[in-house]
Amino acid sequence: MSDSIMARQQLQASIDADIDARIKEHQDRIARLKAGRTSMMAAGVSPPKEPLVLLAHGDSWFDYPLSGNSLPIDNTDIIAQLKTMGNVHPLAANVSHYGDATTDEMSLPKQQRMIAELKDPANWLQSGKPDAILFSGGGNDIVGDQFCIYLDYAGSPGNGLDMGRFQKVLASVQARYEDLFDFRDRYAPQVPIFGHCYDFPIPNGVHPICAGPWLQPSLDFTGWTDVAQATGIVRTALLQFRALLSSLAAVPSNNFFMVDTQGTLATSDWANELHPFPPGFKKLAQKFVDALRGKFPDRI
Repeated sequence: MSDSIMARQQLQASIDADIDARIKEHQDRIARLKAGRTSMMAAGVSPPKEPLVLLAHGDSWFDYPLSGNSLPIDNTDIIAQLKTMGNVHPLAANVSHYGDATTDEMSLPKQQRMIAELKDPANWLQSGKPDAILFSGGGNDIVGDQFCIYLDYAGSPGNGLDMGRFQKVLASVQARYEDLFDFRDRYAPQVPIFGHCYDFPIPNGVHPICAGPWLQPSLDFTGWTDVAQATGIVRTALLQFRALLSSLAAVPSNNFFMVDTQGTLATSDWANELHPFPPGFKKLAQKFVDALRGKFPDRI
């Protein structure tokens, strides 16, 4: 076996072990909650309102094991923040992994993983299924080394973003969201899906030592070296992504809610080109709290 194949297998085993540990922690919390509610009911005491129980699947906005750009100390992402928020803290079975594009998230192994978690009664309360599915996807399909594909060269007639090519990658992302809706209809009927549209970063090359940068190299390569111009290009791309998600949310049969996270973060909230500091993640999590509260009054 080659070293590269062995390294990939070891990486996948590490990812699986990390998700397994998260699911085990979630199941322990569910078991304690069930036992507590059973004990209270046996004693003739009305138990408190059930918390929302969620299935989370996504990229680094749902799985960010850094504090800003610092060494791992604990997950500081939206899901980590969400579990401490609301009047009734929600619980989440989180199968997310940083770096995943929607091609990864909706790949056969990841769909099989979601099926296994959906079918495992240890993950859920009386209903036997999640109250909602949270999804974070689309950013990694575009940013990174492939970002240059969707850019015009500076000095060309375009405004930085090649709309023809960019609309094609958005169409590919749309296909994966539509596959997610079909997946939900088959394996978790009537469960609503909540997604988000990211926010407007500054493509300044700042990144943690372990990954990135994801934006500035492609912009520099295509001649967009002015930070203000580069920021405008990225903003245009994200507005197009938001428009796509808004169109999906407008179709009632999709049972999809777009959490509008754009314009949430201040410049000082950004730790690097793609991720905020923990307080910024908390601001984003509050957007999810508000959206979930609109669908599930008094449950969060």
